[in-house]
Amino acid sequence: MATPEFILELRKKIGHDPLWLIGVSAYVEDADGRVLLGRRSDTGEWAMVYGINEPGEEPAVTVVREVKEETGVDCVPTDLVSVKSSTRMLTYGNGDQAMYMDHLFVCRLTEGGNTDPFVGDDESLNVGWFDVDDLPSPLAATTVERMGYVRRWKDAGDGKALFSLE
Repeated sequence: MATPEFILELRKKIGHDPLWLIGVSAYVEDADGRVLLGRRSDTGEWAMVYGINEPGEEPAVTVVREVKEETGVDCVPTDLVSVKSSTRMLTYGNGDQAMYMDHLFVCRLTEGGNTDPFVGDDESLNVGWFDVDDLPSPLAATTVERMGYVRRWKDAGDGKALFSLE
């Protein structure tokens, strides 16, 4: 994942110390119920589109921007499924540490927008639509977890976001 410029600037001042970041995840569904996934260039795993909010950027705006940048697909968020904190500090290969507050959105395609995914940047090796019952492998653990949230949210049927009170 390309590191946003504002994080690179912060890292010059704080080094590898832990950062608390706002993240987004996009569960983008097409009319056939297929989900949009990309094969990440950093891990080789298939995953939903993830991203980091720029300072002052609304999470819903971040989702639209990240999906467009990474896959070329035009979408609009329709529902907020969950707001969850990561449970552990992540340490990247260069030593940088971070934790995320993730906002998981369900998105639909924008009417008249692009629906044919393509690799839009260096964060992905491949992108495509997949039936939820026939997903590619390997699938990122975070995507498995977040798809479970979406499934629970859909099963609940009341359109309310899921929150953990643990």
